[in-house]
Amino acid sequence: MTRNESWKIGLLFSTSGVTSIIEQSQLNGALLAIDEINARGGIKGSPLEPVSYDPGSIVPRYGELAERLIIDDKVNVIFGCYMSSSRKEVLPVVERRNALFLYPTLYEGFEYSPNVIYGGACPNQNSVPLANYLMSAFGKRIFFVGSDYIYPYESNRVMRNVLRQGGGEVVGERYFDLHTCADGFDDVIKEIMEARPDAIFSTIVGQSCIEFYRSYHAAGGDGRVCPIASLTTNEGEINAIGARASVGHITAAPYFRSISSVANRRFLKAYERKFGSTIDVTSCCEAAYSQVHLFAAALEETGEMDTDCLREALLGASFDAPQGQIKIDPDNNHTYLQSRIATVNEDGEFVIDLKVRRAIKPDPYLVFPAIHDWSFHTQKVSVSGGRHA
Repeated sequence: MTRNESWKIGLLFSTSGVTSIIEQSQLNGALLAIDEINARGGIKGSPLEPVSYDPGSIVPRYGELAERLIIDDKVNVIFGCYMSSSRKEVLPVVERRNALFLYPTLYEGFEYSPNVIYGGACPNQNSVPLANYLMSAFGKRIFFVGSDYIYPYESNRVMRNVLRQGGGEVVGERYFDLHTCADGFDDVIKEIMEARPDAIFSTIVGQSCIEFYRSYHAAGGDGRVCPIASLTTNEGEINAIGARASVGHITAAPYFRSISSVANRRFLKAYERKFGSTIDVTSCCEAAYSQVHLFAAALEETGEMDTDCLREALLGASFDAPQGQIKIDPDNNHTYLQSRIATVNEDGEFVIDLKVRRAIKPDPYLVFPAIHDWSFHTQKVSVSGGRHA
């Protein structure tokens, strides 16, 4: 490669369809990181050049477009996907073609591929702490609701096992099409009101997540009494749901926009300068941003786009991300991440209640799933407006 040639990378995030509210923020995070890298001279004097496609939130399209990126566009490094079902479409493509796929989304765990770098939280980094928190703060009777695809089923399987370790009980479990509208939740909300759980664990994603929270509020549900707890509901969705319907609800994630740190303030300022607002900044957006920077450092080290060389450089690599320092675990291609639990306040902003003292080693197969291990390494956060203030 001559110095004048660009380094092409693929971006596979939906800017239309039911998951676009999240994937647009992931695309923005990746584009911001690319801008920052190119502004300082690119990699060895050559810029990163994104080749971007919109799969339209249609699951088979992710695999088809991954194939196009590799074959037609001559790209062998791809960033993309939100839903696990879309990741499963891309996985055999990158394995068959020996391309590198960086996946910036929390997921259900129980997967490993030498062709994937997993940048989002796995169960021991979010499901275990959330289950522990719910049972200690609210009670042990939990109602499950989820979207009808791979991640919610697998996430609920993990959550059920974790709850049982702590003496918890699943009092109901329902799944819904990704296109479910507000009135489609009437029956399950009636069922929830009759069951009177201590909390609701939601893995509903996309636009239907917004409809579910609004419907729960309209039926008299109060997050300060019986919260909807989630691993996926983020700042962009809370903004769409509205503060009145969101107050008291809970999310566990490595990153929240409200983190007070120099790195996060720098990130948010740059994001607002590029996109006009930080209203849609999410943990998945931050993960995409961080993964592009990790990749750029690996490319700077190797000076070539060879998959095997890049993988070797990425394993063990670290980055001072907006959430705090993260590191790719050379044991399993997943990422050491921070872990936080936050509650939505009356202004519609997440207030962090608990956080870990250091990044958690990823354990995608829950080899050590003991529920109470997490609590020994956490600290309450006293912030005005927070549950523990």
